[in-house]
Order: sequence, then structure tokens, then C-alpha cells
Amino acid sequence: MRDRAYFRKISERFGFLPSALSMAGSTGGGAIWLHAVSVGEVLSAVDLLRQLRAARPSVRVFVSTTTLAGRALAEEKLTGLTAGVFFAPIDYRSFVRRALRTLRPSLVVILETEIWPNLYRETKRAGASLIVVNGRISDSTLPRYQKWSWFFRAALQNPDSVWVQTEEDARRFRLAGAPPERVYVGGNLKYDFKPPEAGIAPQISAFLERTRPQRIWIAASTTAPAQPGGIDEDDAVIAAFQEVTARIAGLLLILAPRQPARFEAVAAKLSSAGVAYVRRSNGLAAAGAPSVLLLDSMGELAALFERADVVFMGGTLASRGGHNILEPAFFGKPVIVGPHMENFAAIAEEFHMGSALKRIDHASHLGPAVLELMVDPGSLGTRARAIAQSKRGVTAKIAQKLWNAFDEGIPNPPHKLAARLVLTPLSWLWRAGHQRNLSRAVSTRRTLSEPVISIGGIAMGGVGKSPLVAHLAGRLREAGRNPAILTRGYKRREPGRSVVLVERGHQAPVWLTGDEAQIFIRAGDAHVGVGQNRFVTGQKMEAEFAPDIFLLDDGFQHWKLARKHDIVLIDALDPLAGGVFPLGSCREPLDGISRASAIVISHAAKDAGLTGLLRLLRRHNPTAPVFRSRVAPCSWVDLVTGVRTPADAPPFRRVAAFCGLGNPRSFWKTLEDLGLQPVYRWVFGDHHPYKPAELHRLAAQAHAAGAEALVTTEKDMINLCESAAEILNPLRLHWLEIGVEIDNEQELLRLFS
Repeated sequence: MRDRAYFRKISERFGFLPSALSMAGSTGGGAIWLHAVSVGEVLSAVDLLRQLRAARPSVRVFVSTTTLAGRALAEEKLTGLTAGVFFAPIDYRSFVRRALRTLRPSLVVILETEIWPNLYRETKRAGASLIVVNGRISDSTLPRYQKWSWFFRAALQNPDSVWVQTEEDARRFRLAGAPPERVYVGGNLKYDFKPPEAGIAPQISAFLERTRPQRIWIAASTTAPAQPGGIDEDDAVIAAFQEVTARIAGLLLILAPRQPARFEAVAAKLSSAGVAYVRRSNGLAAAGAPSVLLLDSMGELAALFERADVVFMGGTLASRGGHNILEPAFFGKPVIVGPHMENFAAIAEEFHMGSALKRIDHASHLGPAVLELMVDPGSLGTRARAIAQSKRGVTAKIAQKLWNAFDEGIPNPPHKLAARLVLTPLSWLWRAGHQRNLSRAVSTRRTLSEPVISIGGIAMGGVGKSPLVAHLAGRLREAGRNPAILTRGYKRREPGRSVVLVERGHQAPVWLTGDEAQIFIRAGDAHVGVGQNRFVTGQKMEAEFAPDIFLLDDGFQHWKLARKHDIVLIDALDPLAGGVFPLGSCREPLDGISRASAIVISHAAKDAGLTGLLRLLRRHNPTAPVFRSRVAPCSWVDLVTGVRTPADAPPFRRVAAFCGLGNPRSFWKTLEDLGLQPVYRWVFGDHHPYKPAELHRLAAQAHAAGAEALVTTEKDMINLCESAAEILNPLRLHWLEIGVEIDNEQELLRLFS
């Protein structure tokens, strides 16, 4: 198991994220990547993550660590708060870029002090915001930052803001090279410590109930010597414990070494000293009442402080810079520290000035200090609790700052270097051709008798154009209008360039119309005209059906037909689409939206701020109204029976999913929002026609993965072969019927009047 853990760590640090994270990340942009190195940072992030999730549950948060202990604790403590936990990649450009391309974050958060130049630089190149939270620079690392300030200054130009714990930390970050105007004092997240909701682990609680110690001393986060010949805190604690037990009966010592690698060594020390002890990892089933509980586990210490009479905080006798004293202070417990609290200097000084801390200068003073506080703790713990309580509220403030930064991010991870070198010149040729075609077409535009409203996009597909066209046709029909839809019928299998007209309420085979036209035909809200020449198709529809308004599907680049308005869609999940084809999937540069009458940001969550994207759009089009839309799942439809069930109450839980869309991320995100995590999924090309052999393979793989049902989209259901239900049997296929939800919809509809 240990070898497997190390293999996983190495592979992830080379940028190969687990498949589960790859699947989660492929739902598109708009994620948060939070990097917490150590166990302590993971614990300090719990309440922050809880508040982030409560504010915007649709936003996925990924947490990275660099240690095995941190990874294990994160997986245990952050369950339900994150979309995944992984080892951070080595700070090398290709590894960092691979992680950024997979996760596509809008925001990267660095906890405390991790200055990784490549991660910082590549985060900004990928369009994400970068924030340092709970920042601090210790006494031991400050000289190194000052010596190499020319190096760190370049990296520290990248964060959008650095939120530090104290004024002294702010001064140190500025000395290290951070721009002064981006450094802010935000307080310490650890002040907002909350005991674990589950409380003390049941086994430990049962152990304490059985042994009934009269007093409990906790020695927390003890460490090995910082240098040869230095103080071994475990030795100091064991010696002090033997000294105290000679005076106080019924004392239980809970000894919690800082590093898991020390557990065996500390157990050997207890045995050598002749101290009766029991290890947490052995189940606490030892007979009798041991004198020491060796807490060789992770994440269980915080809840135990409530039961302590006295706490000694490790890392303070050995020259380790100290550890967090706020957790025992939260419970009002008297705390003893040694002379080394450099990493928490401001907190230690405030507690010392408030007579809320017991300081000792040497290991030999530990026993007398414990004995003194056991006999007469006074009001030390009460004062400690008062100070800790007065500093709370940092997490809520930081969470809001993170959301502000998140809303500024526009995910656009860079392509691989080889792709950029080869495809960028080709994208220049595409741009030149686009500009030439635009100039020629505008001069020869033709106009239909009735107004034309174009619904299109900058990107080639998957932005949600066809669902919006169908939705608007329904709204026009409800308002008493007689709408018609013009579409090219992409990938229809009817030879030649003939025009196909389908009257509202009538049907036509998919091979004649193409799959997207079928969605309009099935909805029955508009007449549908399919043809390569939309002007000729429109003329025939005017003669046949007398429509009073046309909706031009995917028409933003169809310049040959004049239109009254151009509605342009931008995908919130992938707003920049990787650039202009073939480097990305944009048909033209983003400045093309200057021609838009209105802009619709599709796949936009209700709680999304999108301030960065809005600013970018306004740079290219300062006047067009901007709307937000999102998919509104309506019902699951059984392919065989046609029975509909509510989208949020499906008749299945374990599903396999497949789709052939221009942007499959939108479908995966919809499934995720509905609480469905496919056990298997497949992606096919846009407009993919499904053959019997492919469906046989889908059914076999879904069955092997334990799926109860297969799910797909309406567009994919239309592209199934006739024998699909029989081939997939006994698995039932359900397709998702969707609608579109538009903020301020009535204002958008005024364009059609």
C-alpha cells in the first residue's frame, strides 16, 4: 500500500492527475484549485472550504497537497467539500500546464507560503486569478527570501493579492518582492477554528470512558531535534510525565507526535522508559488503565483538546518555529510553550501580553509548569479563550475576497508548445480568410420581407445555440407570433442542395433534415426551413407559411442574409474556446462581437459573478445588452416507452453516459448538477450517427461498469440507429429533455417586437 501511495504521488506530481479528477475537470472552466501543503494547512482550510461550498455549491473545488500525510488527511476531512484531492505537480512548466489544462480553474489559492514561480506564472497565463491566503514568512525563511529577492520578486508580481496574517508578515512579503499595493493584512484563518462536527472519535471516547483518568495532559505536535544535539521533545515530555505522575495520581498523557514517521520511534521511547502505554492504531483495547495514549493517527487531535486539563504545544522547545495554539485556546485550556514560537510570533506575543500563555525556557521546566497548572490553572485558559474569540471572523472575509477574485478569472489554459508552434500560423491564415469573406459578403447581402433575428456564436459548436433558438421559438409562439426557423441542416444525409420545408406540427425524417433541425421540428413551435442558401429557403417559407419573423440558427457568420439583430452566445464554461481555428474552436476573433445586438452568456450558473468576462466583452462591445442563460433540465424520457420522469428524480442512480456534442462539458456539468456521477462515459464527435456495433460496445462496457441505465441527450437520441433499444437491452436508455432559463428574458424578447 505504501508503494502504491508513493507511485500515485510521483505520477500526480508529474502532472498525471487521477482519472476521477480528469473527468471532474472536463466539465469545463469555473473551478477553484486550492493548494495546502501540510496537515495544519489542510485543517485550517476546512472551514474556508465549507463557507465556499455553502455560498456557491455548483463551483468545484480541488485541493492539492505535497505530503502523504496531508493527502490522507485531506481525503478524510474534506469529503463532501471538494471535487477531488491530488498531489500538486512539480513546479515545472509542462507539469503545471497539464494540471491547469485538466482542472481549468478560474481561481488558484495558495495557503500560507508556497512561492512556486512556474505555478504562479502559468496560472496567470491560463487566465485564472491567483491569491495567497493566510500568508506568512517565518524568521528562518526571511533571510533566504531577502538573499534571493531578485528571484522571488519576479514570482511575486503574479498574485492578484496577498492576504497575510499580521503587519509583520506584510512587511516581510514586501521585502521579498511583493508589490506593496497588493499585500493586505487579513488575519489568521486559524482563529476561526471549529472543532470537528463528529467530535471525539468513538473508539477514543469509549477508551476515556473506560479508563476514567482524573486528569489529562495533551502533548501536541511534538517533534524531533531540529539539529544534532538539540532537544527531542518526546524525550522531554516522557521525562516530565514521570516527574508529574510522582505527584499527581490518575494522570493520562495523550502524546501526539507531529510526523507519522515518528510514531514507531516514540513508541520505542515509551517502552524503553517503562511507561505503560497504548497506541491509537491498535484499537485501544488494551487491558488495564495505561498511563499514556500514543495518538499515532491524523486529524483526531483537535477534538481532544476539549478534554485536556493542560496542553503543551510541541515545536516550541525544539527550534521548529512553533505550532498553532489557537485550537486549545478555543476550548479555554491553559497552554504551555517553549521559547520557539517564531512562526506564530504575533499570536504568541498577543497571548503573552494578555497573560494567556505559559512560557518556559528549557525542557527541564516542562514538568514543573505542567504540575503548576494541574494544581492551580487560574484564569489562564479563560483569557486564552477570550483572545481567540475576539479574532474570529477572518474566514468569512477571506471567502468573499476569493469569490471576487474567482469572478475575475477567465479560464483559457495554454496549448502545448508544439501545437502553438504549428497551429498559430494557420490560425493567422484563417483570420485573413474570415476577414476577406466578411468584406465580400456584406456588400452582397440580401433581405427577406420579414425581420430576421440571428442566433449564433464565435465558437464553432457546443455553446447552446440550437436550444436557445428552440426556446425563443416557443416564446414567440406563446405570444401569438408565427415564427419560422432557418437552418442549414448540417450533416443531413440528403444529397444535393435541395430545400426542405416542414410546416409547424408536421414531421420529416432525420436523414432529410439533420439532427438539429429535428429538435425544432419535434418541439412544434415554428415552421422549419432547411437549406444551404438561407435567403432562398426564407423566400420559399414566406410564400408557403407566411411567417412574421425568422430565427436564423447559427447565423452569426452567415453574412449573405441581412438580419435585424444578431444575438451572440458566449460559453461561460469555455469563453475563449482556445483561440481562433485551428488553434482553438473560434470561427473568428473575439472582437467579432462588436457586430452583436445582444450577447448571451450561456451555461452561466445563477450565482456566477463573471466580472472578468463581462469586462472583456465590454472592451469589444460597450453597448450591447448582456444576458445570462443556463440549461434547465426538464425530464428524463425513456427511449422505449416515452415515459417522462422529473430530471431531479430519475428512476436510476448508477448510470453510464455518452454524447456527441460540440461541447460535451455542458452535458457532464448538467449531470453533475443533477447529482449523477457516471460510472462510465464516452465522448463522440459532434453530430455523430451511432452504428449498431458502437451501441453493442456501449452496452457491454456500461454493463461491466455496473450501470443501471444509459443516459444521453436529445440530439444524440435522434442520431441513434433504428434498432438501438433492442441492441442496448436489457439496459434502458433515457435521454434528457431540457429547456433554457434566461435572466431578464423579457428584455431580450423586446428585440423581437
